[in-house]
Amino acid sequence: MSTDAIVLLKADHKDIRKLFNDFEKAGDNAHAAKGKLVDRIIELLTVHTYIENEVMYPRVRELLPELEDDVLESYEEHHVADVLVTELFTMKPDDERFTAKTTVLIENVRHHMQEEEQDWFPKVREGLGRKVLQELGADMLKAKKTAPLKPSQPSALKKTVDAIIA
Repeated sequence: MSTDAIVLLKADHKDIRKLFNDFEKAGDNAHAAKGKLVDRIIELLTVHTYIENEVMYPRVRELLPELEDDVLESYEEHHVADVLVTELFTMKPDDERFTAKTTVLIENVRHHMQEEEQDWFPKVREGLGRKVLQELGADMLKAKKTAPLKPSQPSALKKTVDAIIA
């Protein structure tokens, strides 16, 4: 399996997009199915944003200072997703705003993933090269093993609080 950081992040994006599509196809009254899908979306997004925030973004910021603005924008996009994820985590699937809130999350995250894949990843790949991306990917895989799975876990809460007060 590749340890290329961008390959790993794109694989996460693919898994997340599949869940988004399944949610959108579930139907208006499929509350139980939507609840299970959102639980999984929350888990994958919590892990994904954690490894990007803790490993990928700081290293890119350090090694490619010219991408500082892109990294800062990504942190803010993650913050918006974290707020929505935290709110969804406390909701029931049949709550009036559950589907609407999930739809807003999906729209925001799709935009973020598209921006990363089309604009940011090519710049990072060119700037860092294969060896550094493999080292970064190995660090991300290690971080994934201890990453929070729920927004209520301390390491996830710290990430959200840091984004608010930073």
